Amino acid sequence: MTDCIIREENGIPWITPQGRLDSMTSPQVQQQIDELIMAGKRLLVADLSDVGFVSSAGLRIFMMAQKQLKKAGGEIVFFGVSEAIMTIFKMSGFDSLFRMFSTRQEIAAALAPHQGGQALQQHEAGGIQFSYVKNSVRPGSCFPIGSQDKFAQSRYELQDSIPVKQADIQFGAGLAAIGDEYEDYKEFFGEAVVINRHFFFYPAVKRPSVDFILCREPDPSMKYRFFHGFGFNGQCSAVASFESMDGFITLDNLITALLTLTSAASIGIVMLAESKGLLGMNLKKSPIFENKPKNGLEIFDAANFSEWMNFPIEPTDINNIIAAAGIAVRSRDGLASKYEKLLSKDALHHIHGGVFTKEPLSKNPAQFAAELSRVLTELEATKVQHVLGQSKFSSGLVGIVEF
Repeated sequence: MTDCIIREENGIPWITPQGRLDSMTSPQVQQQIDELIMAGKRLLVADLSDVGFVSSAGLRIFMMAQKQLKKAGGEIVFFGVSEAIMTIFKMSGFDSLFRMFSTRQEIAAALAPHQGGQALQQHEAGGIQFSYVKNSVRPGSCFPIGSQDKFAQSRYELQDSIPVKQADIQFGAGLAAIGDEYEDYKEFFGEAVVINRHFFFYPAVKRPSVDFILCREPDPSMKYRFFHGFGFNGQCSAVASFESMDGFITLDNLITALLTLTSAASIGIVMLAESKGLLGMNLKKSPIFENKPKNGLEIFDAANFSEWMNFPIEPTDINNIIAAAGIAVRSRDGLASKYEKLLSKDALHHIHGGVFTKEPLSKNPAQFAAELSRVLTELEATKVQHVLGQSKFSSGLVGIVEF
């Protein structure tokens, strides 16, 4: 085993191993690096001042960390690399893959936050720290799709399947499917989310897997089929990173805090977050007329609920990335009828999220668009869920579209 000291300087973790870094000692250092990355750290300094030898096994842990961090807009840099260790780096070609520094002043200057030319504002609300940029944009628009009136009784039919052109919906959520002929897709209606016109849905079948349509450019012929839901279009009036100041953040608390960044009464939310325990639900069967409960009761009745809904009572998908879209309102008092129909009783938000593989996320608001694209087009989605308010997150990025 080797000693490896972790400390912070100016908010950046410094990893200081001592002695040899080889196949026997590197697993311990790798575990500590992995813990820092999963805790949300994106910039790391490896101080090799007290390291006398590094084998290829030792180099490999830094390469693995660099690959993870680069995807999320971060990196690992080196300090205190001796001539002997530098020779090993050059021999392996690693000297061109990492930045090396000899003074703390150089590191402080090189790793100073860069936000793509936009000045970040800081804001704290409800124990959540926001770093955000404001944009001068026109208000967006939100529109309902279909109706929930036949949902509880499972009485949807052909005429209830509403086609929505890909070009007409930038973001959205609801109960949806894809296909050309109703008879072919009617059994597949399930939770769906639309983000940047990319469509992900979780078919309501016995052994579901996420199906999706990616959108580089809108296809005039492509239509998403909804029984009910909503869509919204518009540019983000604010983009923020968020992080808990103490423990984890529930979705309810996050949305309450987000509303302090805007004066709008209702907003669209587009979010990337690292889950610390997702509480969600999804349908097990498509609520079409042919599947209506034989006992005549609603699908939410206690006698039918377990047959119709997947609703784990324990949090799931810890450390997975959640890509979500939805709407939120400040209050139900004086709420416009179109929004009231999109929210369940007493609820202030309606959010659907796709669960994606475990990866670190950038914390830079300037990289929000790039991170959305990377997650949606490169990572694997494992489910889509209606995300409940007690779901917990550690940190993430979020965009606000004002209506």
